[in-house]
Amino acid sequence: MAEGRRHPGASAPADRAAPDRADSNELMAVGIAPDGDAPWRTLADRHAREGDLAAADRAYLKHVETAQTNPVLMLAGNALVGNDLAVAERLLKPFLQRNPTDVAAIRMLAEVAGRIGRYEDAENLLRRALELCPSFAAARFNLAIVLHRQHRSTEAAAEVEALLEDDPDSPAYRNLHGAVHSRLGNYEEAVGQFERVLKNRPGDPHLWMNYGHALKTIGRRDESIAAYRRCIDLRRNLGEAWWSLANLKSRVLTDADIHAMDEILAGENLSPANRLHLHFALGTAHEDREAWAASFDHYSKANALRRSQIRYDPAETWGIATRTSAFMSSPAFRDLLGAGCDSRAPIFIVGMPRSGSTLVEQILASHSLIEGTKELAEVSLLAGAIARKTNSRGEGVYPRAIELLERSDIRALGESFIRSTLMYRKSDKPFFIDKMPNNWLHVALISLMLPNARIIDVRRDPMDCCLSNFKQHFARGQHFSYSLPEVAEFYCAYVHAMNDAQIVRPDAIYRLHYERLVDDLESEAGALLDFLGVPFEPSCTKFWENDRAVQTASSEQVRRRIYRSGLGHWRHFAPWLGILSDTFTKHGVAHG
Repeated sequence: MAEGRRHPGASAPADRAAPDRADSNELMAVGIAPDGDAPWRTLADRHAREGDLAAADRAYLKHVETAQTNPVLMLAGNALVGNDLAVAERLLKPFLQRNPTDVAAIRMLAEVAGRIGRYEDAENLLRRALELCPSFAAARFNLAIVLHRQHRSTEAAAEVEALLEDDPDSPAYRNLHGAVHSRLGNYEEAVGQFERVLKNRPGDPHLWMNYGHALKTIGRRDESIAAYRRCIDLRRNLGEAWWSLANLKSRVLTDADIHAMDEILAGENLSPANRLHLHFALGTAHEDREAWAASFDHYSKANALRRSQIRYDPAETWGIATRTSAFMSSPAFRDLLGAGCDSRAPIFIVGMPRSGSTLVEQILASHSLIEGTKELAEVSLLAGAIARKTNSRGEGVYPRAIELLERSDIRALGESFIRSTLMYRKSDKPFFIDKMPNNWLHVALISLMLPNARIIDVRRDPMDCCLSNFKQHFARGQHFSYSLPEVAEFYCAYVHAMNDAQIVRPDAIYRLHYERLVDDLESEAGALLDFLGVPFEPSCTKFWENDRAVQTASSEQVRRRIYRSGLGHWRHFAPWLGILSDTFTKHGVAHG
């Protein structure tokens, strides 16, 4: 969340910490000692009580400039720089209880909340800081980041655009603006934003990396490789840039690259983030060379590092899976079915990541009546709102808590989904795709709020699918994927829930097997289109000719003709995958 390494409560260089003569005169004129405790905050509070909000805004901003001299905030700032979030939180919470209008401390506590993923708390804190001090640009920038991370892209764009009005040449604002436009599907606009910033900041490696991501999304592969290479030239040990090259799935890493990454890993002072990205990249590079043992060793080290950084409990996944099955077979579910929005436009593609869902999306998006969008977060946001509302009243656990809603609420949820997804629609085609794989966790909610929507469950061989997840470093989320036992448990929970859901809703849920699609593209694609109620079009079997933007890790793969090399690929790693087989056997999932 922080945009720099200076004191997180500051918005100006350290030499602005003490009031100058003019500032001192201003404070003394109203009877406040310039060397007192937080004099500018005292003045700001006075202006706020008197209703002079513009003067309060100016004074709070002055306070932010001087707050870095406060010993408590200095300690908290040092803890944030060192990523010791527990210490920072212990310092900031009692400080804010004593000084509830200290906008610098409010922003710092929001920083803590944002870093551990408590985005709602971070947002509330930042909005409070901006309520007190609307000109606090650093807080507004952090708010835009928090909104972006919650997939509230339209709101994030509004905040960034407000910042750009005052500072149109800010590289940080332009960089975030480009990322927000990418999320909104405005990829050409995003590329333009990055190019504009790079003209003034050609030595910024992170800008080159983000530029490479945007280029990759719109299919400008060679240019994206050049951007990643430029990033590495500027910062050789930036592991994410090496992983970005590997993640093109195009065998672009050379023997010299392997040697360079080995040298970097052998060096000192390499951060865990850079180290794990390098291990993922080397895992891919050795796999390309069929050095299976070396490849698996690097994948294992990468996953162990990432797993140590995250919190994930497989029992929570199993909990929602079993509650989904129970709810969908209950009289309450049957009573609510049909209450939702009657739109037939959405097509949901669900399942495991790395299951072939991007291929299915590309096939369907090549049809003249179907628009491909992206992996949308809207369903999970609606589910989160339901869970928070009902859990706060102690009335039920999601998804069973849905039965506590009125029929009108169910319809309103569906209508909200249709409205909120309009921002991602770029055409007037009657159907559109939401390809968020984890929406299988919300199959009950989708079925109720959008009863006429179609759901495609893309099922891939469990050994291949789970290994592919283990080899993939996801930018955010998918916390189950960094442990072989946990990815296998997640797969089994998914199969359990979707098997039961299809029994309840056979006309709405279609199971598509990836291996059958690869073996007989035309027949399988035809059957899928028939299920969706649209005519067969030859363009769907020439999906690689579709130049639409694709954001997922499979973006380069779906721009090539269908291939069989991924089928049974797990056998190369069989000596190390016994835990997958054991888990599938325990849960009765056919495999191998």
